[in-house]
Amino acid sequence: MSLVDNIENEAVRVSEALPEDYFALLKPRVMSLVVFTAFVGMMLAPGSINPLIACIAILAIAVGGGASGALNMWYDADIDAVMTRTRKRPIPAGRIARGEALAFGLILSVFAVLTLGTLTNWVAGGLLAFTIFFYAVIYTMWLKRSTPQNIVIGGAAGAFPPMIGWAAVTGGISLESVILFLIIFLWTPPHFWALALFKLRDYDMANVPMLPNVAGERHTKLQIVVYSVVLTAIAVAPWPLGFAGPAYGFTAVLLGANFLRHAVNVWRMPDGDATMIPAKKLFGFSLVYLAALFTVMLAEALVSMVMAW
Repeated sequence: MSLVDNIENEAVRVSEALPEDYFALLKPRVMSLVVFTAFVGMMLAPGSINPLIACIAILAIAVGGGASGALNMWYDADIDAVMTRTRKRPIPAGRIARGEALAFGLILSVFAVLTLGTLTNWVAGGLLAFTIFFYAVIYTMWLKRSTPQNIVIGGAAGAFPPMIGWAAVTGGISLESVILFLIIFLWTPPHFWALALFKLRDYDMANVPMLPNVAGERHTKLQIVVYSVVLTAIAVAPWPLGFAGPAYGFTAVLLGANFLRHAVNVWRMPDGDATMIPAKKLFGFSLVYLAALFTVMLAEALVSMVMAW
């Protein structure tokens, strides 16, 4: 049966989905990171933007990020149904049909791109469109099921929001926005590989070629250390490059040292460790690490803005 037939067959039944089910399709936790990092990119960018336009732009970026999540859940419904951490999502739980999720994601994608491009500029709109395409097609439909490097390459999708926020203000891309992109891009592999280590069975059952399943735990731990070293070095760059201040520099160095400590603890963790405590600690700390870096950058930008007044 074709995809079109599936959608038509699903469409004839009355949907039992609640508003919160559609909200869950947007992956709200991921969307909150998209919104926050895009806002930081917008606040750090040189120049100015009308406050109302800025709010609508952030909303459009949020909707675009949510649309990517809906399209991801549409395509990955079969995988989500067998993984413990995803089987309660709206589609595998039977609350939303796949066709409904596809239509929802496509409509939101078009709305978000047209809104952002029309109200700010088409560099920002084009970056948002490319981000949605990259996450939904390049990562979800291709990389995720075909290569253990899925997270490395696919991580670019989650790294674009600060660059989009920057472009919404400036109409272009600069070294500073590329550095913001690289921080999230390099953060993604150690973050998700730590998760993959203690969720290895889930990915194995879903036949998703995550690095621990394909190359083994030892190689994965080594890659976590390598990426962590590069990440913590790049994360300091905003300070010497002048678009972040000494408070950020101190925070990046301190948190970076702790990130490396957790990565080394994962490396030292025995293969087959049933508790996976070091991996769980790295995963948890990685969330704090990224949030803290962007929070301090934002705080410094707001302080500078207030002092300029």
